[in-house]
Amino acid sequence: MRQAYRILPVYTGDVSGVCSALYELGGMVVMHDPSGCNSTYNTHDEIRWYDRDSLIFLSGLCEPDAIMGNDAKFIDDVVRAAQEFSPAFIALCNSPIPYLTGTDFAGICRIIEHRTGIPSFYIPTNGMHDYISGAGLAFEKLAEKLFGESEAESAKAGGKKSGDEHREIRVNILGMTPLDYAAKSCCGSLREILEDGGCRVVSVWAMGDTLEQLRQAGEADVNLVVSASGLKAARYLQKRFGTPWVAGAPVGSAAKELLERLRQAAAGGESGPFYGHVREEMRDIPQCIVIGEPVLSCSIAEDCEAKGMRTKVIAASEESESLLRPGDLLCRGEEEIENTLKVLCRPGTLVIADPMYGYVLPEGAVLEEAPHLAFSGRIYRKRFRDPFHEGFIRKGESDGT
Repeated sequence: MRQAYRILPVYTGDVSGVCSALYELGGMVVMHDPSGCNSTYNTHDEIRWYDRDSLIFLSGLCEPDAIMGNDAKFIDDVVRAAQEFSPAFIALCNSPIPYLTGTDFAGICRIIEHRTGIPSFYIPTNGMHDYISGAGLAFEKLAEKLFGESEAESAKAGGKKSGDEHREIRVNILGMTPLDYAAKSCCGSLREILEDGGCRVVSVWAMGDTLEQLRQAGEADVNLVVSASGLKAARYLQKRFGTPWVAGAPVGSAAKELLERLRQAAAGGESGPFYGHVREEMRDIPQCIVIGEPVLSCSIAEDCEAKGMRTKVIAASEESESLLRPGDLLCRGEEEIENTLKVLCRPGTLVIADPMYGYVLPEGAVLEEAPHLAFSGRIYRKRFRDPFHEGFIRKGESDGT
């Protein structure tokens, strides 16, 4: 029962992560699941419905078909929808029911692609993991479909990977979805910081860019992973094109260090987070705790440390461990998070986190709200923040006044 939740919400599921990752790319996403789940995704996990539609369908799996099979009906429905809407690709993902019954999605994809002539691929979700797992798999499988799995043409496809020969560093942004960056200005702000720092954005996976722009990803000198959901695609693109990657977000004073790390990686440096170290004096009881997705949280913590605050990051999402700094914590479940906060927090400790964490903070801790769509949904939609233009430390907090 240690991973049961009684107060805090859980992170949105892997299927919603898939839908968010592929939302703007002109494809068709089909969730093989009973009716009703699509409305959950629309209601809680996606804010772009206000501005634009996307081809996201539910198969309407019924109990007899789940037990007996009847994949022909599923295939026929997908083919019929594809012929009507002509999507750029077809992505299939599944919920726990077809996962448990062992539906052959790879085989179904081959049949659908043969009948429609539209690139089709399977994203192996099962409804039992969080959004980072789902979005990460979606980006990875999309990259495999766009670029293939062969490394034979990697060198010429990727171009030169030296930043010294170009005034601008060519950068892909990986893992950009509203689930972590919900403020409408986030994507534009990030582009502006990179361009002002001497970078040219080749593609953004996947907000604000088209599928055709994503096809140019092999031209980049370096990949910037702005959330954990972009890590699988970064590793695939490194294998396919030899492109190094750097994890981080240019938040406040951390932007300068991140831009320098991008240049080093583009010039032949190693891949990894730009925040890979913690100063010895920061290992004490923290003045500031950041809770959330690991890449953005660690970047916020770097900005806080540059302002003289001892920090610690707490992550509770999947695939976080390799993206945390030494001394940061990975907590599983509400009980572990609550007990960890009791140990770390002192009167006046600043906690940067989703407002829902206010219900489990120890007395005396100070909450700085950073609403997270993947955590609390649209409850705090009017309070979403742009981390690239808004600071998280209020005046006087960094010097203890």
